[in-house]
Amino acid sequence: MAAPLPPPRVVCLGNVVADHVFRVEDIPQPPAKIAARSYVLNAGGMAANAAIAVTRLGGRADFWGRVGDDLNAPLLAAALEADGVGTGGLKRVAGGRSPVSAVLVDRHGERTIIGFRGADLGIDPGWLPLETLAGAGALCCDPRWPEGVAAAATEARRLGIPVVLDGEKSETRILVDLVPRVDHAIFSVTGLQNFAPGCAPEEGLRRALASGPVKLAAVTRGEKGTLWLAPGMAAPQEIPAFPVEATNTTGAGDVFHGAYALAIAQGMGAEAALRFASAAGGLRARDGATPYRAMVEAMLAGK
Repeated sequence: MAAPLPPPRVVCLGNVVADHVFRVEDIPQPPAKIAARSYVLNAGGMAANAAIAVTRLGGRADFWGRVGDDLNAPLLAAALEADGVGTGGLKRVAGGRSPVSAVLVDRHGERTIIGFRGADLGIDPGWLPLETLAGAGALCCDPRWPEGVAAAATEARRLGIPVVLDGEKSETRILVDLVPRVDHAIFSVTGLQNFAPGCAPEEGLRRALASGPVKLAAVTRGEKGTLWLAPGMAAPQEIPAFPVEATNTTGAGDVFHGAYALAIAQGMGAEAALRFASAAGGLRARDGATPYRAMVEAMLAGK
Protein backbone atom coordinates (compact mmCIF):
# COMPACT_ATOMS: atom_id res chain seq x y z
CA MET A 1 0.00 0.00 0.00
CA ALA A 2 1.35 3.42 -0.96
CA ALA A 3 2.22 5.77 1.86
CA PRO A 4 -0.28 8.62 2.33
CA LEU A 5 0.68 11.93 0.76
CA PRO A 6 1.92 14.59 3.19
CA PRO A 7 -0.36 17.58 3.84
CA PRO A 8 0.04 20.44 1.37
CA ARG A 9 2.67 23.05 2.14
CA VAL A 10 1.99 26.79 2.06
CA VAL A 11 4.81 29.34 2.08
CA CYS A 12 3.76 32.51 3.91
CA LEU A 13 5.88 35.58 3.12
CA GLY A 14 5.76 38.94 4.85
CA ASN A 15 5.38 40.30 8.32
CA VAL A 16 5.88 38.82 11.78
CA VAL A 17 5.18 41.13 14.72
CA ALA A 18 5.55 40.92 18.48
CA ASP A 19 1.96 41.70 19.49
CA HIS A 20 1.55 42.99 23.03
CA VAL A 21 -2.19 42.50 23.60
CA PHE A 22 -3.95 44.36 26.41
CA ARG A 23 -7.62 43.71 27.18
CA VAL A 24 -9.34 46.79 28.57
CA GLU A 25 -12.88 47.78 29.44
CA ASP A 26 -12.91 50.75 27.08
CA ILE A 27 -10.34 52.45 24.90
CA PRO A 28 -10.22 56.04 26.19
CA GLN A 29 -9.24 59.24 24.49
CA PRO A 30 -5.89 60.69 25.67
CA PRO A 31 -4.67 61.78 28.08
CA ALA A 32 -5.54 58.64 30.04
CA LYS A 33 -4.15 55.98 32.32
CA ILE A 34 -6.13 52.76 32.64
CA ALA A 35 -5.67 49.26 34.01
CA ALA A 36 -5.67 46.26 31.67
CA ARG A 37 -7.82 43.24 32.53
CA SER A 38 -5.28 40.88 30.95
CA TYR A 39 -2.09 40.85 28.90
CA VAL A 40 -0.44 38.39 26.52
CA LEU A 41 2.51 38.49 24.11
CA ASN A 42 1.79 36.81 20.76
CA ALA A 43 3.52 36.30 17.46
CA GLY A 44 1.33 38.35 15.14
CA GLY A 45 1.61 39.95 11.74
CA MET A 46 -0.32 39.09 8.61
CA ALA A 47 1.87 36.39 7.10
CA ALA A 48 2.82 34.92 10.49
CA ASN A 49 -0.82 34.59 11.55
CA ALA A 50 -1.59 33.02 8.18
CA ALA A 51 1.22 30.49 8.62
CA ILE A 52 -0.02 29.48 12.08
CA ALA A 53 -3.53 29.12 10.64
CA VAL A 54 -2.19 26.77 7.96
CA THR A 55 -0.58 24.43 10.48
CA ARG A 56 -3.54 24.43 12.86
CA LEU A 57 -5.88 23.65 9.98
CA GLY A 58 -3.90 20.61 8.96
CA GLY A 59 -1.35 21.89 6.48
CA ARG A 60 2.38 22.52 6.57
CA ALA A 61 3.71 26.08 6.57
CA ASP A 62 7.02 27.83 6.07
CA PHE A 63 7.43 31.47 7.07
CA TRP A 64 9.66 33.76 5.02
CA GLY A 65 10.41 37.19 6.43
CA ARG A 66 12.72 39.42 8.43
CA VAL A 67 13.31 40.26 12.08
CA GLY A 68 15.98 42.30 13.81
CA ASP A 69 18.65 41.20 16.26
CA ASP A 70 16.75 42.49 19.29
CA LEU A 71 15.08 40.72 22.22
CA ASN A 72 11.86 40.16 20.26
CA ALA A 73 13.53 38.13 17.49
CA PRO A 74 14.10 34.81 19.33
CA LEU A 75 10.66 35.06 20.94
CA LEU A 76 9.03 35.39 17.53
CA ALA A 77 10.97 32.45 16.08
CA ALA A 78 10.07 30.30 19.07
CA ALA A 79 6.39 31.21 18.82
CA LEU A 80 6.24 30.23 15.15
CA GLU A 81 8.10 26.98 15.76
CA ALA A 82 5.80 26.12 18.68
CA ASP A 83 2.96 25.94 16.16
CA GLY A 84 4.96 23.83 13.75
CA VAL A 85 5.83 26.61 11.31
CA GLY A 86 9.14 26.20 9.52
CA THR A 87 11.48 29.14 10.15
CA GLY A 88 14.30 28.34 7.75
CA GLY A 89 13.29 31.44 5.79
CA LEU A 90 13.20 33.75 8.84
CA LYS A 91 16.18 36.08 8.46
CA ARG A 92 17.64 37.82 11.52
CA VAL A 93 19.10 41.10 10.26
CA ALA A 94 22.09 42.48 12.14
CA GLY A 95 21.36 45.96 13.46
CA GLY A 96 17.67 45.71 12.61
CA ARG A 97 14.69 46.15 14.89
CA SER A 98 11.79 43.71 14.75
CA PRO A 99 8.21 44.84 14.12
CA VAL A 100 6.19 45.29 17.31
CA SER A 101 2.70 46.47 18.20
CA ALA A 102 0.51 47.33 21.16
CA VAL A 103 -3.03 45.99 20.70
CA LEU A 104 -5.83 47.37 22.89
CA VAL A 105 -8.97 45.19 22.83
CA ASP A 106 -12.14 46.54 24.43
CA ARG A 107 -15.02 44.58 25.96
CA HIS A 108 -16.80 44.43 22.59
CA GLY A 109 -13.83 42.78 20.90
CA GLU A 110 -12.92 45.86 18.87
CA ARG A 111 -9.30 46.85 18.86
CA THR A 112 -6.91 49.73 18.46
CA ILE A 113 -3.42 48.89 17.21
CA ILE A 114 -0.29 50.98 17.62
CA GLY A 115 2.24 49.44 15.29
CA PHE A 116 5.96 49.82 14.63
CA ARG A 117 6.86 48.14 11.35
CA GLY A 118 10.49 47.57 12.25
CA ALA A 119 13.61 49.38 11.09
CA ASP A 120 16.81 48.64 9.19
CA LEU A 121 15.58 45.24 8.00
CA GLY A 122 16.68 45.70 4.40
CA ILE A 123 14.58 45.27 1.28
CA ASP A 124 16.83 43.06 -0.90
CA PRO A 125 15.09 39.69 -1.47
CA GLY A 126 18.25 38.04 -2.77
CA TRP A 127 18.58 35.82 0.30
CA LEU A 128 15.11 34.26 -0.04
CA PRO A 129 15.27 30.43 -0.35
CA LEU A 130 13.39 30.42 -3.65
CA GLU A 131 14.87 27.04 -4.51
CA THR A 132 12.68 25.51 -1.78
CA LEU A 133 9.44 26.89 -3.25
CA ALA A 134 9.04 23.98 -5.65
CA GLY A 135 6.46 21.53 -4.37
CA ALA A 136 4.51 24.10 -2.36
CA GLY A 137 0.76 24.12 -2.84
CA ALA A 138 0.43 27.89 -2.52
CA LEU A 139 2.32 31.09 -1.72
CA CYS A 140 0.51 33.48 0.63
CA CYS A 141 1.91 37.03 0.84
CA ASP A 142 1.17 40.26 2.63
CA PRO A 143 2.20 43.67 1.21
CA ARG A 144 4.60 44.78 3.95
CA TRP A 145 7.71 43.67 2.01
CA PRO A 146 6.80 44.27 -1.64
CA GLU A 147 10.28 43.47 -2.97
CA GLY A 148 10.09 40.03 -1.38
CA VAL A 149 6.59 39.45 -2.73
CA ALA A 150 7.68 40.41 -6.25
CA ALA A 151 10.61 37.99 -6.22
CA ALA A 152 8.70 35.07 -4.72
CA ALA A 153 5.59 35.61 -6.85
CA THR A 154 7.68 35.62 -10.02
CA GLU A 155 9.20 32.27 -9.11
CA ALA A 156 5.83 30.86 -8.02
CA ARG A 157 4.27 31.83 -11.34
CA ARG A 158 7.17 30.14 -13.18
CA LEU A 159 6.50 26.98 -11.19
CA GLY A 160 2.72 27.16 -11.57
CA ILE A 161 2.14 27.68 -7.83
CA PRO A 162 -0.94 29.79 -6.98
CA VAL A 163 -0.19 33.08 -5.22
CA VAL A 164 -2.60 34.60 -2.69
CA LEU A 165 -2.21 38.26 -1.71
CA ASP A 166 -3.53 39.74 1.53
CA GLY A 167 -4.58 43.12 0.11
CA GLU A 168 -4.51 44.93 3.43
CA LYS A 169 -4.32 48.71 3.79
CA SER A 170 -1.14 49.86 2.05
CA GLU A 171 0.14 52.56 -0.22
CA THR A 172 -1.74 52.60 -3.51
CA ARG A 173 1.47 52.25 -5.53
CA ILE A 174 2.36 49.03 -3.68
CA LEU A 175 -0.98 47.34 -4.26
CA VAL A 176 -1.12 48.50 -7.88
CA ASP A 177 2.28 46.87 -8.41
CA LEU A 178 1.57 43.64 -6.53
CA VAL A 179 -1.97 42.71 -7.58
CA PRO A 180 -1.07 41.89 -11.22
CA ARG A 181 1.61 39.51 -9.93
CA VAL A 182 -0.79 37.23 -8.04
CA ASP A 183 -3.59 34.77 -8.78
CA HIS A 184 -5.90 35.53 -5.86
CA ALA A 185 -6.17 39.10 -4.55
CA ILE A 186 -8.24 39.24 -1.36
CA PHE A 187 -8.58 42.76 0.03
CA SER A 188 -9.79 44.32 3.23
CA VAL A 189 -12.28 47.15 2.72
CA THR A 190 -9.58 49.78 3.24
CA GLY A 191 -7.11 47.83 1.11
CA LEU A 192 -9.53 47.78 -1.82
CA GLN A 193 -10.08 51.51 -1.40
CA ASN A 194 -6.31 52.01 -1.50
CA PHE A 195 -6.01 49.88 -4.63
CA ALA A 196 -8.88 51.61 -6.45
CA PRO A 197 -9.43 55.03 -4.82
CA GLY A 198 -12.91 56.44 -5.21
CA CYS A 199 -14.35 53.24 -6.70
CA ALA A 200 -17.30 51.22 -5.47
CA PRO A 201 -16.34 47.68 -4.35
CA GLU A 202 -17.59 46.02 -7.56
CA GLU A 203 -15.55 48.37 -9.73
CA GLY A 204 -12.48 47.88 -7.52
CA LEU A 205 -12.75 44.11 -7.91
CA ARG A 206 -13.13 44.45 -11.67
CA ARG A 207 -10.01 46.61 -11.80
CA ALA A 208 -8.09 43.96 -9.90
CA LEU A 209 -9.15 41.27 -12.38
CA ALA A 210 -8.28 43.50 -15.33
CA SER A 211 -4.81 44.30 -13.97
CA GLY A 212 -3.28 40.97 -14.96
CA PRO A 213 -3.91 37.21 -15.02
CA VAL A 214 -5.77 37.40 -11.69
CA LYS A 215 -8.12 34.43 -11.21
CA LEU A 216 -10.12 35.83 -8.27
CA ALA A 217 -10.58 39.19 -6.56
CA ALA A 218 -12.44 39.48 -3.28
CA VAL A 219 -13.03 41.88 -0.41
CA THR A 220 -13.64 40.76 3.18
CA ARG A 221 -16.17 42.88 5.08
CA GLY A 222 -16.32 41.31 8.53
CA GLU A 223 -19.87 40.53 9.61
CA LYS A 224 -21.16 41.68 6.20
CA GLY A 225 -19.51 38.74 4.48
CA THR A 226 -17.14 38.51 1.51
CA LEU A 227 -17.72 39.74 -2.04
CA TRP A 228 -15.84 37.90 -4.76
CA LEU A 229 -15.48 38.08 -8.50
CA ALA A 230 -13.82 35.81 -11.04
CA PRO A 231 -13.38 36.12 -14.80
CA GLY A 232 -16.63 35.43 -16.65
CA MET A 233 -18.91 36.37 -13.72
CA ALA A 234 -21.51 39.02 -14.53
CA ALA A 235 -21.50 40.41 -10.99
CA PRO A 236 -19.78 39.74 -7.66
CA GLN A 237 -21.20 36.99 -5.49
CA GLU A 238 -21.40 37.07 -1.70
CA ILE A 239 -20.17 34.54 0.85
CA PRO A 240 -22.19 35.33 4.02
CA ALA A 241 -20.27 35.65 7.25
CA PHE A 242 -20.87 33.02 9.90
CA PRO A 243 -22.84 34.51 12.81
CA VAL A 244 -20.44 34.82 15.73
CA GLU A 245 -20.13 37.17 18.69
CA ALA A 246 -16.72 38.76 18.25
CA THR A 247 -14.48 39.01 21.30
CA ASN A 248 -11.26 40.01 19.52
CA THR A 249 -11.11 40.75 15.79
CA THR A 250 -7.30 41.04 15.76
CA GLY A 251 -5.85 38.64 13.20
CA ALA A 252 -9.20 37.42 11.84
CA GLY A 253 -8.36 38.62 8.34
CA ASP A 254 -4.89 37.05 8.51
CA VAL A 255 -6.40 33.69 9.48
CA PHE A 256 -8.88 34.06 6.62
CA HIS A 257 -6.02 34.39 4.14
CA GLY A 258 -4.03 31.48 5.56
CA ALA A 259 -7.12 29.26 5.51
CA TYR A 260 -7.93 30.30 1.95
CA ALA A 261 -4.39 29.59 0.75
CA LEU A 262 -4.48 26.14 2.36
CA ALA A 263 -7.87 25.42 0.80
CA ILE A 264 -6.53 26.36 -2.64
CA ALA A 265 -3.47 24.16 -2.02
CA GLN A 266 -5.85 21.31 -1.20
CA GLY A 267 -7.66 21.77 -4.50
CA MET A 268 -10.88 23.37 -3.30
CA GLY A 269 -12.82 25.53 -5.71
CA ALA A 270 -13.04 29.27 -5.10
CA GLU A 271 -16.45 29.31 -3.43
CA ALA A 272 -15.66 26.40 -1.11
CA ALA A 273 -12.28 27.92 -0.25
CA LEU A 274 -13.87 31.27 0.61
CA ARG A 275 -16.46 29.58 2.81
CA PHE A 276 -13.75 27.56 4.58
CA ALA A 277 -11.75 30.75 5.12
CA SER A 278 -14.81 32.62 6.36
CA ALA A 279 -15.43 29.97 9.02
CA ALA A 280 -11.80 30.07 10.16
CA GLY A 281 -11.75 33.87 10.32
CA GLY A 282 -15.06 33.95 12.17
CA LEU A 283 -13.79 31.53 14.80
CA ARG A 284 -10.67 33.64 15.28
CA ALA A 285 -12.84 36.73 15.84
CA ARG A 286 -15.10 34.82 18.23
CA ASP A 287 -12.40 33.22 20.36
CA GLY A 288 -9.42 35.53 19.88
CA ALA A 289 -7.39 32.45 18.97
CA THR A 290 -6.61 30.66 15.72
CA PRO A 291 -8.88 27.61 15.35
CA TYR A 292 -8.03 24.01 14.57
CA ARG A 293 -9.41 22.01 11.65
CA ALA A 294 -12.10 20.16 13.61
CA MET A 295 -13.55 23.45 14.82
CA VAL A 296 -13.81 24.82 11.29
CA GLU A 297 -15.37 21.64 9.96
CA ALA A 298 -17.92 21.68 12.78
CA MET A 299 -18.90 25.26 11.94
CA LEU A 300 -19.17 24.40 8.25
CA ALA A 301 -21.46 21.51 9.19
CA GLY A 302 -23.65 23.81 11.29
CA LYS A 303 -22.66 22.22 14.61
